Amino acid sequence: MEQTTSDPPEKTFTCQLCGLSTPFTYHGQKPPNTRAIVLLEECFVTKDPFSPDKEKFLVLGSNCSLCSSSVCVGSDCSLFYTKRFCMQCVNKHLDQFPPQIQAELAKKKQGSKAAVS
Repeated sequence: MEQTTSDPPEKTFTCQLCGLSTPFTYHGQKPPNTRAIVLLEECFVTKDPFSPDKEKFLVLGSNCSLCSSSVCVGSDCSLFYTKRFCMQCVNKHLDQFPPQIQAELAKKKQGSKAAVS
């Protein structure tokens, strides 16, 4: 099946850490068909495939505010603290995050080590 010139080319979001790759319908802070929603960051979003409601959407990810890598919202790939940070930048600059965030990440690290053992 040939793609006509009137069809917009399909855009794909790919997380540069875990490799999640999926089509997205919008990139920005104000997803279409939403009334008063303004996201705190420029996000890659897609329509919620599980809801018939046109206003429902899923946030797939965003760009790291430090290195600009595309990262998904998964907790193994990124952290949102006033801005989006990939986990590589978080680990590199951990001392610059508040103690509460550092403690939460340390707890998460301990939990993943225990699961591997």
